[in-house]
Amino acid sequence: MKYFAFGAVALNLSVSMAVADTTVQSCNRTVTFDAPPERAVSNDVNLTEMMLVLGLADRMVGYTGISGWKTLDEEMRAGVEELPELSAKYPSKEVIIGSDADFFFAGWNYGMKVGGEVTPETLEPFGVQVYELTESCTHIMDKEKASIDDMYIDLTNLGAIFGVEEKAAELVDGYRAELAAFTSELETGDPLRVFVYDSGEDTPFTAGRYAMPTALIEAAGGVNIMDDFEKSWATVTWEEVVERNPEVIMIVNYGEVTAEQKRDFMMSNPAFAKLDAVKNDRFVTLEYVEATPGPRNIQAIKTLAEAFWAE
Repeated sequence: MKYFAFGAVALNLSVSMAVADTTVQSCNRTVTFDAPPERAVSNDVNLTEMMLVLGLADRMVGYTGISGWKTLDEEMRAGVEELPELSAKYPSKEVIIGSDADFFFAGWNYGMKVGGEVTPETLEPFGVQVYELTESCTHIMDKEKASIDDMYIDLTNLGAIFGVEEKAAELVDGYRAELAAFTSELETGDPLRVFVYDSGEDTPFTAGRYAMPTALIEAAGGVNIMDDFEKSWATVTWEEVVERNPEVIMIVNYGEVTAEQKRDFMMSNPAFAKLDAVKNDRFVTLEYVEATPGPRNIQAIKTLAEAFWAE
């Protein structure tokens, strides 16, 4: 009899735990989940890779926003081979709802636009809860400068939402330890002035204070020349770039214009001839998935540091 009573208590406790709410902060919203999502959709390659490293592919019904701009490497192709791409670029509300999704992992300018048709508010009536990429919160609220912690926060929150907290903690602890070990042995000099060249010839699209490359560059011993640019990813003028005279140019590689074509454009344009980076031919390339918040950020820091300090 006593054994039965214990079993009943244990059963009740188990049921209670199964239905316990999970609450996380998503930009300026507090979002509560009464159960882990079972039909998730992620947008863009870096957000999708966060889902994959947490082992959540079997909780997904698809992904969006990759093939319209980027290509997947072999590792990513293997990770999503069982999942359909629901939209090559930003999804419409009908695409998300039509997939029978119960969760959308996206960000502002990562699948959602301020004032657009796909937002947490427009999806909520259809039973789709949204978690927003932390880096992107600057588009709708005041936010601190970009930090590698932004990526750790997202992995930790996704772990809580999907009930895989231990896996998330293991990943974050591992990334922290790997970065600490690397930077403790990194020998640097005065911070190098770095320009992030994403795209554009008439006007350059670059990373400002609130975009992840600023944090990656600093961790590698440099400084983003647009560190005082109060934007995330946005357009500046070439005059500003020339005035700030970068010593290194970091190219973000994706889309139809290759990294080599971007380098050739800067090397061949007389307007850039006096830039230290051009005179000394100092370019470094990061793939899009490395330069945006995601599991490859630690390797990106190592790549930058090697380019900065190997000479």
